[in-house]
Amino acid sequence: MSTLTASELSRRLEAPEPPVLIHVLPSESWDCRRIPGSQCACVYEMTFLENVHQLSPDKTRELIVYGAGRPSLDSEAAAEKLSADGYTAVLDFAGGLQEWQAAGLAVEGSGEEPPAPDFNGRWKADPAASVIRWTGRNLFNDHEGTVGLKSGSLEIRDGQLKDAEFTVDLRKIACRDLTDPEMNAMLLRHLADRDFFETSQFPEAVFKATSAKPIAEVTPGLPNFEIEGTLELRGVTHPLGFRALVAVDGRDGLAAQAWLEFDRTVWGANYGSGRLFAWLGKHVVNDLVGLQLKIQARRDV
Repeated sequence: MSTLTASELSRRLEAPEPPVLIHVLPSESWDCRRIPGSQCACVYEMTFLENVHQLSPDKTRELIVYGAGRPSLDSEAAAEKLSADGYTAVLDFAGGLQEWQAAGLAVEGSGEEPPAPDFNGRWKADPAASVIRWTGRNLFNDHEGTVGLKSGSLEIRDGQLKDAEFTVDLRKIACRDLTDPEMNAMLLRHLADRDFFETSQFPEAVFKATSAKPIAEVTPGLPNFEIEGTLELRGVTHPLGFRALVAVDGRDGLAAQAWLEFDRTVWGANYGSGRLFAWLGKHVVNDLVGLQLKIQARRDV
């Protein structure tokens, strides 16, 4: 793929018939800072090619793409997509805005960067929008399903977690993989009895977070907080820690994702544990239970 420098791009833009210049970052980036004369078609959107078709329907005309600059792959990805789509004169200004500004060349835009995420405040979980998925396994089989979030809230003050508590309704365990109604109901009865969660006596599980420490230098899309707390299950409370990806959407919404495993036997759910029973053979059940969490919350005002 052909690339060019900031000085080469500047000269081309001053030509009597300049190339089509595409800013491939989101529109809010274009509003903030852009190379003069550029148009916006975000390469992160599924409609990227359709948007470029409207901006530059002539696939033989010279077309230059740019983004944030190295090491970001935005403009490279855009150039590859366009070349594969049949554009025959695509150039990648790989240095992007970073190189353009370092060369002292002018930019347009408001210059207003997006505000830093504000986690401070009291947040209330939305059980209907939140999802908790579980997975149980042995060497030969596995089952997966969901369990209901009953309630949850957290408070962050001055960037520090003050308290957080989430209650899970264990009576709302569902299995998604067993399609035979009788087998599905049998498994749910098994999970509800004393072998596992004894929901008649302990219908709820409660997680209380005691700290949430930011993980340094993490890139977007990876867990950014180290969560420590306690889990009360079957009337037993033990520490539980995991990493979570937490973000706010700028519209008074907070979302958290986490993937974790915990040893059910620590809380007395002992059925089929090879650590506690002999001669299990095919009846062994993994001690570790997998959880995938997606918690949606709103500011509690």
